[in-house]
This record gives sequence, C-alpha cells and structure tokens, in this order.
Amino acid sequence: MIYIKKQFLFLIILMLQFSIKAQVKLPALVSDNMVLQQNAKVNLWGWASPNEKINIELGWQNNSIEIIADLAGNWKVGVDTPQGSEKAYSITINASNKIVLNNILIGEVWICSGQSNMYFPVGKEEGTWKTGVKNYEEEIVKANFPNIRLFTVLTNASPKPLDDVTGRWALCSPESIKTFSAVAYFYGRDLHQKLNVPIGLISTSWGGTKAEAWTSQNVLEGNPDFLTILEEDAKNEKVYQEKLEAYYLNLKNEQLANNGLKTELKKPKKEANKTSYVLYNAMLHPLINYTMKGVIWYQGESNSGKAQLYQTLFPAMVKNWREDWKQGDFPFYYVQITPHKGQTPEIREAQLLSLKLISNSGMAVTTDVGDINNIHPIDKQTVGHRLALIALAKTYNEDKLVYSGPIYDHMKIKKNKIQLFFNYAESGFKKTNENLKEFEIAGDDKTYYPAVAKIDGKTIVVSSDKVKNPKSVRFAWKAVPEPNLFNGENLPASPFRTDLSN
Repeated sequence: MIYIKKQFLFLIILMLQFSIKAQVKLPALVSDNMVLQQNAKVNLWGWASPNEKINIELGWQNNSIEIIADLAGNWKVGVDTPQGSEKAYSITINASNKIVLNNILIGEVWICSGQSNMYFPVGKEEGTWKTGVKNYEEEIVKANFPNIRLFTVLTNASPKPLDDVTGRWALCSPESIKTFSAVAYFYGRDLHQKLNVPIGLISTSWGGTKAEAWTSQNVLEGNPDFLTILEEDAKNEKVYQEKLEAYYLNLKNEQLANNGLKTELKKPKKEANKTSYVLYNAMLHPLINYTMKGVIWYQGESNSGKAQLYQTLFPAMVKNWREDWKQGDFPFYYVQITPHKGQTPEIREAQLLSLKLISNSGMAVTTDVGDINNIHPIDKQTVGHRLALIALAKTYNEDKLVYSGPIYDHMKIKKNKIQLFFNYAESGFKKTNENLKEFEIAGDDKTYYPAVAKIDGKTIVVSSDKVKNPKSVRFAWKAVPEPNLFNGENLPASPFRTDLSN
C-alpha cells in the first residue's frame, strides 16, 4: 500500500514538472504595452517544451500563425506589421497555456545605449550625480505621452551571453519619465511629435562603461588591436583575485585571534561593468531578436584615455551589433562628447573620424552645452533634439532639413593664410560674438598659435602674424573649448585639426 502511494506521488510530481516545463514563456521585451516596428517583419519569440505546437493570433490580421518549438524548446517567428497608428492591439499565444498581450502599439522602435550621459534620467535623485535635466520639474509635468513607450534594461553583467533581460514596458507619464533616460526621451518626443506615430524606446546603458564592454568576446578576440584590452582585463582580474585571497586570509586570522567575533575588514569590490564584453552579453545580446529601426549612442568618456584605439574599436562595435541584429546597416546616430576638464580633444576627433568609417551614421555636436566641472551636463534637451534632427533627415527623409553643424572638409594654403572649406555650411556661418574663437594655426614646426579667423562666404580664412608659412589649422582643440562658430541653422561646428599626423 505504501509502495502504491509512493508511485502515485511520483506520478503527480512528474505531471507537475511536465506542466511547469510546458508553460510557454516570453522574454521581458515581448509583453504588454510594447511597441512593434511598423511596416516590418518583426520577431516574436520565447520558450516552450520541445516540439510544442504554438498558435499565435495577431490583433491586426485575420489568420493565425502556427509554429513548433525546436528540440531545445526555443521558438521564434517573423510576423508582418502594418502602418503605425494610435490603435492598440492584442496578441494571443495559445499552447499548453494561454498568454494575452494587451495594449500593443505599432510604430518606430529605437535602441538607446551608452554610458552615464545616456543613462542620466529626466528627474532628480537626491544625493547622487542624477541631478535632473534643465527645468526638470516642468519637463516631468509635461511628459504625458501614452503613445511613447519606455523600456529600461536593468543593469547587469555576465561572462556569457544571456537570453533575457529584466525590465518592463511603461507608458510615458510624469511618473515613469522621472527615472528614464533623458536623451532617449527628448529624442523620442521629437520623433513622436514630428512623425505622429507611436515611439518605442529601449534604454540599455550603464555609467562608467567602455565600448569594449558593449562588444562581443568573439569580435574582441578576433582583432589583434583589441587583444591588449583583454590582456589588461586579465591583469586586473589577477590583481582582484590576489586582493580577495589576502582578504580571506586576513579574515581567517582575525577571526581566530578574536574567537570568531565580527571584524572591520572591508572586502575588495569588483566593478562588474568594467570588464570587456560583459554588458554585450547581459544587456545587448538578449535584445537582438527585437526588431527595431536604429540606435542612438552616447558614450566615449571612459575611452578618452585611449582615443586612437577608439577609432578602430567604435566602428568594430557598430559592425558587431549590425551583424548580430541581421537588419543590415541600420541607422546608428551618436553624440560627440561634451567639453569637460577630464576629457581630451582626441576622443572627439575619434568620433568625428568615425563618421566616415561607419556607414549610415550621424553625429550630434555638443560643444555649446558642456560643463567644465560636470561630466553630466544638464541640457539633455539639446542633445536629444540634435539626434532627432539627424534621424528626421537621414532615416525619415525630411527634405531640406539641415541636421549637422559645419564639418571640416578640406583646406587651401593662400600665401600666409589658410582657407577652410566645410560641409553642412550651405547657409553660411554665424558667430555668437564679434570675433571667432578657438582657431589656431601652425607652420612646419607644428607649433600652434592663436589665429585670426574670418568668415569669407561659405569658408573660413585663418592667419597669424607669428606664422608666415602656415601648414595646418586646428579648431576647439582642448579639453574644454568655447567655440562660437555655427552654421545658419545654429548648429555648432565640430572640433577638428587639418594635420592628423600630430
């Protein structure tokens, strides 16, 4: 009798295990309130029992879709989406269990990534570097856009690629916007108001992180230029482990000496987000199934000490993302980091040069909205607006929209002067006071002197009494420049130097 009861109990446990295993599960991104990319074949995916049959009903089409999970229980299907609108839809997933996703919109989806200036929220958090954006109280009150949807990926790091993230879709409201990325919000708000379609913003960012943390292990290991990064990571890990070993040894000795009483020893801390590829694994890889329009990126401060390497690393990271997403050369628009006493002109140059190395890219110049003492300047409205200008012109084909400030193109030496030619200066130039600032000129000795710069039509002519035979010019070439050169659309000129061999 006892044996029969045990058998019966065992069968119940097996049935429960099978029932739990058979439950279809969805990733965090595929949930209520999400925005799906309009006019596209978007992915829906998840997990189930091996070979489980799954039926999917889409609120915007009559015919349901059937798919069978593979032997590992994974499933993914591409579905066609209509033109975006304010109409909300539902998706019903039927298998051994039933899941109904509600309040789904069709519109434009953007990934918003980088380090702390992308993470920087709209609202203020007392006692932290999160000081709130300019006029944050007013911005929060006005942030009532239910057709803008926000998803913040919880910060996480992993040595191996993960399949899912922690986070949820929220409607943009005065409450939800407080902790959301300010640059992403102002970017999305501009798009929403111009395009009149729902906007989905996926913020995946973490302060103090380097580009290599957002790049896959395979890419880093496959390029000899990047192996020095991994070598440095290994050395740092060795140092940490030695400190940890010493900590436990000292802890043991103190406990033995004090009869097990609590000690004041501090355990060494490890910054999880500082190691290569760990954020790619945890905060990017789980997103690559989600069909989107493009990416905005605000990062570079943590790579400024190795700006020359960034010239190679940054384009490699973008290529890595594009290959993994399998959506072609999707738009990739980024921010040239703002002036700050801890930064270098070389990192801005690396970002400028990346415009030619990264196809379908654009760069928002921010030399006029920096803060010498605050690496997190509070004017995020201007940053988001300038990124939106790029998208509206390049992605959404808004005719005749100038989206960039002047970008240096080439020069001509005319006796004791140099004439500079720019792109994005068809409307001519503007300056904010009587004299143009931050221009320097050098001869063969490469010693730079402050220069007199004058607007000559759509060019700038530069000279100095101290340089009789000029060879090169540089502009805004310092950690905290204060340039005052704009085009007719009031967009600032990017820092540059004509002699890249210096």
